[in-house]
Amino acid sequence: MPIPSVRRAAGLAAALALGLAVLAGCSSEGASTDCGLDACTVTFDRGVEASASLFGVEAKLVGAENDQVTVEVAGEQLTLTMGQQAAEAGGFAVTLDSVTDQQIKIRVSRNPGS
Repeated sequence: MPIPSVRRAAGLAAALALGLAVLAGCSSEGASTDCGLDACTVTFDRGVEASASLFGVEAKLVGAENDQVTVEVAGEQLTLTMGQQAAEAGGFAVTLDSVTDQQIKIRVSRNPGS
């Protein structure tokens, strides 16, 4: 008996989503991630111990005061300010995208040639 096309399409979509998640290699606690092949946007919740694993390294929120945020990426602490150029850590470029009372958003990109 043939599998209905709706079930086949749902199975294909689930397999594709799982494959992309494994490919991006992202997981998090107290944070959410949106990853592509070469970059991830990490949104940390403020007031909790927040971390995310991406591209085989850990990114965690260390602290925040006003528009200055301290994060640890690939074992290196970085202090980021809104509007500054990307800081480098462990072969990654890290920028601060936004800071609110509830969340902090950073972008972690692979450096070409790393």
